[in-house]
Amino acid sequence: RGAFISARGKVSEGIDFDRHYGKCVVLFGVPFQYTLGKVLKARLDFMREKYGISEAMFLTFDAMRQAAQCVGRVIRSKTDYGLMVFADYRYGRKDKREKLPPWIARHLEQGNVHLSTDTAVSIARQFLKQMSQPFTVTKHTR
Repeated sequence: RGAFISARGKVSEGIDFDRHYGKCVVLFGVPFQYTLGKVLKARLDFMREKYGISEAMFLTFDAMRQAAQCVGRVIRSKTDYGLMVFADYRYGRKDKREKLPPWIARHLEQGNVHLSTDTAVSIARQFLKQMSQPFTVTKHTR
């Protein structure tokens, strides 16, 4: 079972894939906004004039926020787990990783950046096998 969702599509927000229905999100590309729209151009001008925020800085921040929202569909509770695959070399760059939320960034290990497909599949298989084992709730895991 699976689904395909566009990061900037109408169904990219508001859908929960809980339990076993959504264990992996693969994000192809960086979801930048369409920059030729009049509304976005006005917003970019305002941000530059009022706050000194450059177009590139705003667009990168917005794209990383959208990416985090998209991959966050996998994790819906404290006991949930899933794979988040950022399948674009640009996510390996420091300027992109720094704009991801802390709950994602702290799990991005440098050794898991720029992997071959075979290595990524092997790591994913190992992770899913480990996470599928029975989980015992203790006072430390609540």
